Amino acid sequence: MVSLQEQLMKAGLVDKKKVNKVQQDKSKQWKEERRTGVQSVDETREAALELQRKNAERARELNAQRDAAAAQKAILAQVVQMVQQHRQSKGHGEVAYNFTLGSKIDRIYVSNAVQQHLVNGRLVIVVLDDVAELVPKVVADKIAERMPELVVTVKKPVTEPAEDDPYADYKIPDDFTW
Repeated sequence: MVSLQEQLMKAGLVDKKKVNKVQQDKSKQWKEERRTGVQSVDETREAALELQRKNAERARELNAQRDAAAAQKAILAQVVQMVQQHRQSKGHGEVAYNFTLGSKIDRIYVSNAVQQHLVNGRLVIVVLDDVAELVPKVVADKIAERMPELVVTVKKPVTEPAEDDPYADYKIPDDFTW
């Protein structure tokens, strides 16, 4: 195998004097390092190592982002599977049931029995791809652990009125619509 110096000399890029000068400089530097015990800093080597460290850090960040995206996709697939397996029928749709989705009020039509299950908390509304589905509370709790923004929380009415409330004797029915 031919050394780089010999290849450069054959190509005519360097002559014998330059090769000897470089070898003398290297020899002097090596002897000086041995005599003093201090190594000289090779700037190109340090720059290459720094570039390698930066590339490795960037690769780690990209891998972490890719892993996070894959984990989020897997969680979404689990939620979709749970909703599809456990969704309940809305009935014939005689009664309008209003719920809040973020800052928007939405409405689904359910049967009287399903409305009672919603009011009692046995069924919960889960909104997936802008479609409201009804699932049992147990399944909704599992979905809320993974993606809480999909589960519509229904606030329970206050059961105990204040002591000085003059309307404490008048209860508002659950199925009251304006």
